[in-house]
Amino acid sequence: MQMSKFTEQLKIILPIILGTAIFAFGLLYFIIPNQLMEGGVTGITVLLNYAFGISPSLSTLIINIPLFLLGWKVLGGRQILYTGVGIACLTLFLGLFEQLIEAGFIIPFRTEHDFLLAALYAGVTIGLGLGIVFRAGGTTGGSDIIARILSRKTGISIGRVMLAIDIVIIGSSLIYIPLEKILYTLISVFIGSKVIDFIQEGAYSAKAFTIISDHAPEIADIITVKMERGVTLIPAVGAYSKQAKHVAYCVVSRQEMRELHQIVKTADPRAFVIINDVHDVHGEGFKEE
Repeated sequence: MQMSKFTEQLKIILPIILGTAIFAFGLLYFIIPNQLMEGGVTGITVLLNYAFGISPSLSTLIINIPLFLLGWKVLGGRQILYTGVGIACLTLFLGLFEQLIEAGFIIPFRTEHDFLLAALYAGVTIGLGLGIVFRAGGTTGGSDIIARILSRKTGISIGRVMLAIDIVIIGSSLIYIPLEKILYTLISVFIGSKVIDFIQEGAYSAKAFTIISDHAPEIADIITVKMERGVTLIPAVGAYSKQAKHVAYCVVSRQEMRELHQIVKTADPRAFVIINDVHDVHGEGFKEE
């Protein structure tokens, strides 16, 4: 039992360690050498580095400690625990990469002209790192803690609070870096958000078919036999006709979409079919835990 709990904890902590390492690398290898920006508390650490030369690892620790204690008091220990792990790991890896760069073991990517390349790679690495951390249930602290507290107190969504914080911080950076770099930063942030979504939703994408038909049971039988896919029959009543019928629900891979389309079209050309994207599918015939 104890080993099982330890394994579960390890499955959460190891991705947080990996994610914060990738995030720290992206920040020190792509963002800071090219004077780009970041949102949230990370953006404040970057600004402090540009303005006063303060190391990101030191400022990350100093800013996040009071935020972590406040979050622990307001949000509760269980909810904030993995945030503490994320803050500690991020501080550690920032310090480690700073030492490696200073010693010459890592040469940061600097460019005088192709800032688009730097912005794209910064977005990919930072988005990848944060996506892994978020998927594990952790955070890197900072504005996430502030957003959760303000959301609980005001009812405003966490996303809106974080967006407002990012706008203020990135806007403030105009004092130290030119507008051109801010525009490249927006590209980096956009790419990063898409990578985070990709990691969060899962690399595997499938399609869910909702089939509304008078012949839904027959269609379900054909799908089960020919495609060996599970189908769920949901009882329904037509709002106009008031007639009882079934709705067939089935999830298939992208490669199987055409075959399923053909089965439905052949069995009932008048069937009403709704197709939705689904991500990170678990279960028989898909990913197994």
